[in-house]
Amino acid sequence: MKITRFEDIEAWQEARKLVNLVYDAINANESFQKDFRLVNQLQGAAVSSMANIAEGFTRKSNKEFIQYLFISKSSTAEVQSHLYVALDQRYITQEIFDKIYAQAEKVSKMNSGFIKYLNSQLKKHARLNKPK
Repeated sequence: MKITRFEDIEAWQEARKLVNLVYDAINANESFQKDFRLVNQLQGAAVSSMANIAEGFTRKSNKEFIQYLFISKSSTAEVQSHLYVALDQRYITQEIFDKIYAQAEKVSKMNSGFIKYLNSQLKKHARLNKPK
C-alpha cells in the first residue's frame, strides 16, 4: 500500500489510539484530572507521539522524517514514564497501566521499524547515485 497521506501510516493510527487511551484514563478519574502538571505532561507526550509522525511525513525528506520518528519514539517513552506516576498515585489501575504501556510500546516499535526501512531507502538511494 502506497502512503499518500500521514493518516495512511500505521504508526500514526496506533499513536492516535494511544492518545485516546491516555485521555480516557485521565477522564475516568477526578483526582487524576486535578493533577494538572501530570495531565499536561502525559497528554503532551501522547499527542507529540502522534503529531511528530504527521509532521515528519510532510517534510518530504526521509532524513528529516527519521528525525521526527525518533522524536515520536521518545515521546512514547515519556508516556510510559508518566504512567508510573499515575499508577503510583493510584490514578490508574495496573490493568489500565499495562494497556496504555503496551500501546506506547507498539507505537515505539512501529516507529523503529519505519526508521529502519527509511534508513535502508537512504542507503539504497546513495548507492544508486554514487559516482562511478
